[in-house]
Amino acid sequence: MKKQIVNVDHVKQVNSATVYRIIDQQGPISRIQVAEQTQLAPASVTKITRQLLAKKLIKEVAQQASTGGRRAISLMVEEQAFHFVSLKLGRGCADIGLFTLGGSLAASEHVAFDALDDEAVADELTRLLKRFIQSHAKSLQLIAIAVTLSGLVNPGEGLVVYTPHYRLRNYPLAQRLQNVFSLPVYLGNDTRAAALAEHYYGATKDSLDSVLISVHGGTSAGIIINGEVFMSQHRDVGEIGHIQIDPFGKKCHCGNIGCLETLVSNPAIIEQVETMLTQGSPSSLSVDELSIESICDAANEGDLVARQVLVRTGQMLGRAIAIMINLFHPQKVVLTGELMRAKEIVLDAINQCVEHQALASFRDNLPIVQAEVVDQPAWGGVALVKRALLNGELLQTLLNSDDE
Repeated sequence: MKKQIVNVDHVKQVNSATVYRIIDQQGPISRIQVAEQTQLAPASVTKITRQLLAKKLIKEVAQQASTGGRRAISLMVEEQAFHFVSLKLGRGCADIGLFTLGGSLAASEHVAFDALDDEAVADELTRLLKRFIQSHAKSLQLIAIAVTLSGLVNPGEGLVVYTPHYRLRNYPLAQRLQNVFSLPVYLGNDTRAAALAEHYYGATKDSLDSVLISVHGGTSAGIIINGEVFMSQHRDVGEIGHIQIDPFGKKCHCGNIGCLETLVSNPAIIEQVETMLTQGSPSSLSVDELSIESICDAANEGDLVARQVLVRTGQMLGRAIAIMINLFHPQKVVLTGELMRAKEIVLDAINQCVEHQALASFRDNLPIVQAEVVDQPAWGGVALVKRALLNGELLQTLLNSDDE
């Protein structure tokens, strides 16, 4: 008997999510059109949409043109009734944003983050979130909190398995925050979340299969297969930064030799330029004022040292991208990071490498482009909340919120 109840609840969640997803993707749309798209009975669609309307998750808009009978009222997703908080934990800093369901940014903060150990990190995150909510969302109806960070994450269990910047190991961060705020908490790797954000809102909206490569303090990848983040039993995959590119190269912090990340990352690029400058290579750059931005700007202006390093960076990155293309045959490859400040130089080197190392049938007409969702660091968490709505997990929580 209990199994039957569970199955019924699951069917309700799936059906509600299916209706909501169609309205989100194709609205304004009539109930009859929703029934046709979902292949659900019109009576079921009417019941579900009535529930969604009552919870202010969708809204009725102007009537559609008549086709001979009673004019149908259109439905659209309601984007302003609810808000959520997204936090991205970076190296020594945190970015926090308050968003509407439509992804509009209502408030944001960039703050220093000094904690290192697991409980101290959780305590500091709690303090920052409490203060941010008190300052910006006290009178709003919050429905969720999303947290993204680098490293290995088990989103299904809400665990931080490993992060390179903080001493969190198999730490139940989502549950810890959920106990404090009494809200659903969605935890994810920042690159995988960014790949999902590009799929929902950015450069890969037109692609079901894509790869996002992120080059910042490290190098990582987010893989989208059939519109979903590619994972293994709810665990992260896509650690492109630890593909061995140079078997005689530097030792990586992971313990291996010659990982991509030792050559392609902001610190690695700066180190390579610094080495060439200290060896006397002529350049407009100064060792004392090196940054990834200054290197990219110098390369764009023709500086030979900066250009040489970025071309080599693109070649090394191109090798790894060719491997990803051969493995996953994506419809699009997207790159994000400060490196894209010199995108013409880097993309040219990448494309030349891909041309020689990826399968011809996989690389033909394959766009390799810059990411579009880059302005707000906390945007990855928006994608996690969006996914929870579209798959029914958060949607069902909201629908049942007054049923207890």
